[in-house]
Amino acid sequence: MAHEPLTQDLDHVLLEGFLALETPEGFRAELIEGEIVVTPPPDGYHENHINVVVKQVIRMSATDMDFSGNRGLTVPRGGLCVRNHVIPDATFAPTELQLLRSAESWTPCEGLAVVAEVTSTKPDRDRTAKRHCYARGGIPLYLLVDREKSDVTLFSDPERADYRQHVTVPFGKRIDLPEPFSFGLETNDFV
Repeated sequence: MAHEPLTQDLDHVLLEGFLALETPEGFRAELIEGEIVVTPPPDGYHENHINVVVKQVIRMSATDMDFSGNRGLTVPRGGLCVRNHVIPDATFAPTELQLLRSAESWTPCEGLAVVAEVTSTKPDRDRTAKRHCYARGGIPLYLLVDREKSDVTLFSDPERADYRQHVTVPFGKRIDLPEPFSFGLETNDFV
């Protein structure tokens, strides 16, 4: 018996499959560079590093910031990628914009000030794939805490699928966050 060819393109099928995915409790799924990635719950050091960043941003940022942990973001399609869905460890937006208050489960990137990631079992995803996704989304700043390399990198000036500038400091050194934050993030507690 003849059958009709698949009329939906593979990108749409992948996206629909991803959105219907049910992960085990504590795990999270992301669609990064056209691949479904499922990650286990973070360990204590990972959570500590996020906590260090969040506390400093809330206490010292020149602009009041709202924080969301594990906020689902949609980023524009780029290259061979489907419309990606990523979940950064930390997302910050100026409080006055009220972006996170009424956000859907999957939020567009417009208006966000920074996203932050702490590397875990697959650090290259944070170093490369997610960096490209965040740049495509136009997020002005991407803060990467790299536990394997024991350093912190701030990516800035997104253009197309990457950031044009970056500054890296070893754990224990301060890294300056530009406006709207305008303070030096201390990394002593990462050591």
